This record gives sequence, C-alpha cells and structure tokens, in this order.
Amino acid sequence: MKLHNLKNVPGARSRRKRVGIGEGSGRGKTSTHGQKGQKARAGGSIRIGFESGHIPLYRRMPHRGFNNHNFRTDYAIVNLSDLERVEGDTVDRKALIQAGLIRAKSKLIKILGDGEISRALTVTADKFSGSAQSKIEAAGGKVIVTGAAEAESKESAE
Repeated sequence: MKLHNLKNVPGARSRRKRVGIGEGSGRGKTSTHGQKGQKARAGGSIRIGFESGHIPLYRRMPHRGFNNHNFRTDYAIVNLSDLERVEGDTVDRKALIQAGLIRAKSKLIKILGDGEISRALTVTADKFSGSAQSKIEAAGGKVIVTGAAEAESKESAE
C-alpha cells in the first residue's frame, strides 16, 4: 500500500458551504449573515474581547503585581542531585546538555544545592547557591564561576 493508493471512506469529506448562490439554495439572499446589524455588513468584524457598551472582562479584572520580563535574568536551574547523572569528573555546559539536564539554547546556568553529591566534581557554571558551593567543595570538588554572571553582577553593583 502506498500513499497515492489511499482513498477516503465515503462520507469522510463533505463539500464546502457555498453561500450566496440564489434563494433556492437555502443559503441565498443574506448569505448566512442574518438581517442587518454590524455583523451583516461588509468588513463588520468585531475584535476579540469586545462587549458592546460594557467594560470588557479583561479590563474588569484586577491587575496585581509587577512583571520584570524585559530586564530579568533567566537561568537554567540544575540541582546537585541531578549532577550524579553527568559522566566524567568535569561538569560544564556541554556535559549538562549531553546529559539532558539543560537545553542547548539556555544562556545562563545556576547550580542549586538540592540533594547530595557523592563524588568530587569540577563544576563550571554562571552562578551557584551557597549550599551548592559548600556541598561541592565538601565532596572534594571544585567550583568555577564563568565570566558572564560575574560581569553582570559588577554592572548591577555600579
């Protein structure tokens, strides 16, 4: 069986609705637009959320808080317990992507101290939590902070 041999089951496909083709068709005259009004006119579409004379729902709802999405710094977060899945003694961006712990498009990496680490690892990342840093060093490992986060912290301090 090949794709060009496949046929639809009878009744699977219906003809498109042909409107405005005469009164005898059942869809003539007003062409399914009803009688008069804004929606019957040419170009008479109404935007999403429009409620005639009412204040729209999205304006009636309370808006709380603040969203700093333009200037926030997004980190790909990795816990210490996840570092056990990384093969080898060095953990860097390439090793984390290979282990499936972060995505290739993520820009900055932060290591958090959730979980335990059983072997000495050399971990390279943009940021470390205090507990993660102490646990890595307690296990005999080494923490290397890359320059991207350091440069950012210097800018914010100035």
